[in-house]
Amino acid sequence: MLHQLSVSNKKIESKPNLVNKKLPVKSLESIENEDARFKMISEAAYYRALGRGFDGGDPLQDWLISEVKIDGMPLGHS
Repeated sequence: MLHQLSVSNKKIESKPNLVNKKLPVKSLESIENEDARFKMISEAAYYRALGRGFDGGDPLQDWLISEVKIDGMPLGHS
């Protein structure tokens, strides 16, 4: 939401004050889970490329496909 200020008959739009807004804090567990997820996705993408002998393919596509597979795994699976 933008606020309007009137200074010398000029309207100036300002952004809301975000200085005191609290940012979300991540727990150590969530950071560790994100690190584990990243590692699993990167390994799966690597093995996709390895499976085709690193010939052709698209690293981004490998990553995205691996991401979908990893994110679809049941919790607690590694």
